[in-house]
Amino acid sequence: MDRVQTVVVGAGVVGLAVARALAQTGREVMVLEKEGAIGTETSSRNSEVIHAGIYYPTGSLKALTCVAGKQRLYDYCRERHVHHANCGKLIVATDESQHATLRNIQAKAKENGVELEWWEAERARALEPELACTAALWSSTTGIVDSHAFMLALEGDLGGAGGLVVFHAPVEAATATGDGFVLRVGGDAPMELLADELVNCAGLHAPRLAARIQGLALPYVPAGYYCKGNYFTLSGRSPFARLIYPVPEAAGLGVHVTIDLAGQARFGPDTEWVDELDYDVHASRADVFYAAVRKYWPALPDDALQPGYAGIRPKLAPAGAPTEDFRIEGPAVHGLKGLVNMFGIESPGLTASLALADLVVERLAA
Repeated sequence: MDRVQTVVVGAGVVGLAVARALAQTGREVMVLEKEGAIGTETSSRNSEVIHAGIYYPTGSLKALTCVAGKQRLYDYCRERHVHHANCGKLIVATDESQHATLRNIQAKAKENGVELEWWEAERARALEPELACTAALWSSTTGIVDSHAFMLALEGDLGGAGGLVVFHAPVEAATATGDGFVLRVGGDAPMELLADELVNCAGLHAPRLAARIQGLALPYVPAGYYCKGNYFTLSGRSPFARLIYPVPEAAGLGVHVTIDLAGQARFGPDTEWVDELDYDVHASRADVFYAAVRKYWPALPDDALQPGYAGIRPKLAPAGAPTEDFRIEGPAVHGLKGLVNMFGIESPGLTASLALADLVVERLAA
């Protein structure tokens, strides 16, 4: 039976960042990925936004890793020539009744170390003439990134440090032995593999994988829930040069406008709780999008929105429950030497990825 020092399960953006960080400590690292390419699920089905760290509870892992990861990500993109843009964003109120919420967001952001500027409607419209609002918050550190190029750079760094990614290699089960793990790997070349360390970065599938780790106590295996986010694209030129966000909603940040690095606009995501992975975008949902977008862009033409793509957020709480924080659980939590489980890595996971990777290195050393 082959043995490897460290196995990371999942080649999404966080798994690749974790594997890179571990390989750069001198470990022998192998990433096992069930699909045939990197980042095929949550990592490639999002808004590609570099988040500022505005909305998350102060002191939470989401807040801490987003704020730290944001600067790390900008620096990394500059160093590795990954296409990105620090375009900024406006969080807009479309009615004076929302002004108090904006003030609360501004205060929360400041607690997290993020400064937002209060703009009156005239100033916001001077920057974005198509915008309808009664007030706005300006976030100067929000941006966008080519997420696939970022993942390719991380994969390149991993390879440069001696690590590798194995595709079509789903981890079906694991058994803790006291000094490592026996992994049962399926796919194209089924095998058993010994690993000294195991990092579960399986994203949407992380709770299910944790349930198949023999030796991990049930209290450390959370339930997982799927919250789908649909995106629609705009036919024609984008009316905005920056990101436009409405006041947040319960399970997400509302139907907002993001622009890609080619300047094309897309709208989303909405929130749709689902029981299975389903990436179809149904044209019938367009009516909800038109209504949401026209609150801040009344000039949106009829028939301008086309079904785009969908992503699914890995949630740790069901619909109607408060959103949970990231869970990065190492031996100090569950008692299994060499194991780190990463649960609920939704937004701002892309932004936070480099900082999350450092946390995993720390958890394994504890």
